Amino acid sequence: MSKLLKSVKSGNFEATIWENEKDLEEGGIVGYQTISLRKVWRDQTGSFREQKLHLRKQDVERVCVLLRKVQEHLLLEGEEHGKNKGDEY
Repeated sequence: MSKLLKSVKSGNFEATIWENEKDLEEGGIVGYQTISLRKVWRDQTGSFREQKLHLRKQDVERVCVLLRKVQEHLLLEGEEHGKNKGDEY
């Protein structure tokens, strides 16, 4: 069973760290941590919607690297065109 360790929010995003346990066939129990990233928003009809992404602990830095690269590309592309694209959202 998963146990909530910590949850942090920023705007409509929330990240949660979970402590999990897995019962091994050899008879032992191993603990591991996972992360849930959630975004909540209202759609055009006013209904709440959400998206979730579940990550393993070792995936977090990889996702951070990808997001930094995407951000860098978007910022540089905006400079080339004289504005920061995406700022209109």
